[in-house]
Amino acid sequence: MKSFLFLLLISLMSLCGSGCAVALVGAGAAGTVAYMKGDFESVEPYTVDEVFVAAKAALADLGISRINDEKDALSAQITARDASDKKVSISIKYLTDATSKVSIRVSLFGDESKSKKIYLKMREYFPEDT
Repeated sequence: MKSFLFLLLISLMSLCGSGCAVALVGAGAAGTVAYMKGDFESVEPYTVDEVFVAAKAALADLGISRINDEKDALSAQITARDASDKKVSISIKYLTDATSKVSIRVSLFGDESKSKKIYLKMREYFPEDT
């Protein structure tokens, strides 16, 4: 049920044009999700470490080459290049001990559909809800 509601919310986001600011409150494990000014942003109920591991796995699955990773206790940054040589940036920031903010940008001006694809693949690697 949670997956269905989450996919419904993502579908509703796609109805809005890429220049539109959208903020949706997700159900269950999904936090606030928004696409604004070229950045796909989400607040997730996972640590910086958990999101960092999920992001690296998602990029590997999608065949996106990581070129630089930086991480400390409060943040992480991944820089990568896709098959079209577009820059992919994933920023992860500490909010609380169990919550992180994720920001995904593809290319200079953003690519909503590719950012969403990366985000959805990342969600597959988030720890299961208990």
